[in-house]
Amino acid sequence: MLISVIGASGMIGSQVVQILTAAGHDVVGASLRTGANVLTGEGLDDAVAGAAVLVDVTNSPQLDDDTATDFFTTSSANLVKAAASAGVEHYVALSIVGADGITDSGYMRAKVIQERTIAESGVPFTIVRATQFHEFADAIVGSLAVGDEFHAPVARIQPIASADVAAAVADAAQRAPADGIVDVGGPEKMTFADMARAVLAHQGKDSTVVDDAAATYFGARVDHDTLVTSAGARLGTQRFTDWLATQ
Repeated sequence: MLISVIGASGMIGSQVVQILTAAGHDVVGASLRTGANVLTGEGLDDAVAGAAVLVDVTNSPQLDDDTATDFFTTSSANLVKAAASAGVEHYVALSIVGADGITDSGYMRAKVIQERTIAESGVPFTIVRATQFHEFADAIVGSLAVGDEFHAPVARIQPIASADVAAAVADAAQRAPADGIVDVGGPEKMTFADMARAVLAHQGKDSTVVDDAAATYFGARVDHDTLVTSAGARLGTQRFTDWLATQ
């Protein structure tokens, strides 16, 4: 089966290409580096020509509200147009668990625009929503710094290894379209405070971590379960503390 991976040079895309190639599929790895520009549409028809499946693991180059909105609005419109023109039978896209529940985040609102564009395109689809990657834990914890302390939202988080996310995306690409959302998360749920303490300890820091009801997730308010999966979700295999020990 011919599968086109758009965003193939990124953290997830490069792993998806490897997994699908090892599974025996013909894979086209496309990105801006190969001339596939999701914002202008240039090179997209060639990138998806003859593909039965399109895997979209693109991401905005910057995470601010305006850039993310422009990126996902434009890129999703261009990609579904190319997919429909090429007769793609399955559009698989990577999104974020809880995206539609974090309405005061422009980035999350932009991801919902992407999801809606794909769902309404008429192309059979699967949206794979993942929780936060292990690899982003340092940045997440760093964002909680308030002076010498770290103020954690009173909420849970469910970190997952990028390899487990890539495996879930690749698996979805080899299955029939779900025409809906498939959630994937890490094998354990923990509080933001517990994750912060683990990261800080790994960094050799003895900083104070405070549970703070006013603290936010990159400026967005989250409740206890906004960022974690519900029953029935696919779970990764690598625990966060095990991953952290390898870093």
